Amino acid sequence: MYAIVEMAGQQFKVAKDQKVYVHRLQTEEGKKVTFNNVLLLDDGKNVTVGAPAIDGAAVEAKVVKHLRGDKVIVFKKKRRKGYRKKNGHRQHLTEIVVESIIAKGAKKATSEKPKVEKPAAAKTEAKKEAPKTTPVKTAPKPEATEDLSKKTVAELKEMAKANEISGYSSMKKAELIEALKK
Repeated sequence: MYAIVEMAGQQFKVAKDQKVYVHRLQTEEGKKVTFNNVLLLDDGKNVTVGAPAIDGAAVEAKVVKHLRGDKVIVFKKKRRKGYRKKNGHRQHLTEIVVESIIAKGAKKATSEKPKVEKPAAAKTEAKKEAPKTTPVKTAPKPEATEDLSKKTVAELKEMAKANEISGYSSMKKAELIEALKK
């Protein structure tokens, strides 16, 4: 069984008891780490591909040690100009050992916000049901006392959408304010 999982910004093909070197993780040595962003699972018979990730799948690993990679020499030269620069770099790495691959039932580390249904779908249904002679208005026009110049462009576009002003998506802020004042 193997999995393709995203760890520290990179994708790795991992199997149980495999040693992997990833970019430095903030976890202490000896602690366990769970990676929930599993992109593909293969158990020998079935291949499961996520869209983009597989829900409930996870890879558990143990941090063995933190280390630095081999030195990389960066040498820049422009011929016949006397320009030479030599620079070195050592990447900070974390060595981890994959302990298990969980196909189903893993808990997400981050909590997701519940999805709120947008009222735009209700508006389109109301437009389809209503006769074309009477327009459906959901929000009243802004009052003259309200200062529209202090609102953001996104707020003004939402107001224009609520007032059923056509072409609001390509308008600039000043044009939106003018259209809303009418």
